[in-house]
Amino acid sequence: MFKTLGRCLLAAGLLVAGASAVRAEDMRIQGGGASFPAPLYAKWVAAFNAANPGVKVDYQPSGSGAGIKGISDRILQLAGSDAPMTADQEKKAPAPLLHIPTVAGPVVMIYNVPGLEGKLTLDGATISGIFLGQIKNWDDAALKKLNPTFALPSKPIIVVHRSDGSGTSFIFTNYLSKVSKEWADKVGNATNVEWPAGMGGKGNKGVAEVVQKAQGSIGYVEYAYATNEKLTYATLLNKDGKAVEASIEGVVAAATAALRTLPADLKVSITDAPGAESYPICGFTYLLVYGDLSYLPNKNLASALVKYIDWCVTEGQATAKDLGYAKLPDDVAKKVAEKIRTIKFNGAALLK
Repeated sequence: MFKTLGRCLLAAGLLVAGASAVRAEDMRIQGGGASFPAPLYAKWVAAFNAANPGVKVDYQPSGSGAGIKGISDRILQLAGSDAPMTADQEKKAPAPLLHIPTVAGPVVMIYNVPGLEGKLTLDGATISGIFLGQIKNWDDAALKKLNPTFALPSKPIIVVHRSDGSGTSFIFTNYLSKVSKEWADKVGNATNVEWPAGMGGKGNKGVAEVVQKAQGSIGYVEYAYATNEKLTYATLLNKDGKAVEASIEGVVAAATAALRTLPADLKVSITDAPGAESYPICGFTYLLVYGDLSYLPNKNLASALVKYIDWCVTEGQATAKDLGYAKLPDDVAKKVAEKIRTIKFNGAALLK
């Protein structure tokens, strides 16, 4: 009898242990995608995991294009993208995906022109001309006009762009499409385009490495990366013709000016915004998540996922500015909170 009871207790113990192992595995949230917010997302993941030991969130900055593919294939439970999904991409996904803005940030123009003292000034027409391959030398008249006190060298301009599907490229080409009709007609706005000129680098790091090595080069990276790596970047003329440095305040000004109305799907563009203080090349970054999480193994995992997203747009916002990002404006934050509360599991909202 005692042997039988012992065997039963052992079997029950193994079942409980097995169930715990399954639950631990099921509470893993795999995210990935946009590299634009990667420094901030790394900090968020570490802080959330420390405060929630039963949950393991992971985020791999593989690029917005990879994030969209990963969430569409349901390899990822959460994807980062600086570019809103296109209508075609949304049709290919097995179910409707929500776009949750988390923060906004600037994109900066980095360059390597030896001998210059002070920062170059650039405007939309000149940047588009360079990336269209029409402005070929640093002593071009357009650059001289913007930088009359600089002795610009008679040196070829080497254009450097992203080689991977990138939300940073989406923000950059969104800006170029607004300031240049020729760019809009010939190249357009996407995470990856047919670049008219230059060479590619993978990720912010790849673009920066090429620019740092190649004299006469120019490229674009996200602001947080540029400041962390102490890269030289240009001052830009905004829509109002004012020279502005990349800053969080400039992004907030752009968002305030651009967001007179907020669409229901929360997909917005804040590039080339009006206003004397607005920084012209900036955008929101999004977390992509399915509006119905019933496909996940259990409600606990779905609840943990929604809890993490909600944490990012509430408590997580406090660390945004320190890492070079602008937190959500109050009216945007309110709409985001409402959107998160629509996420369901088996017909019931997961967050009240």
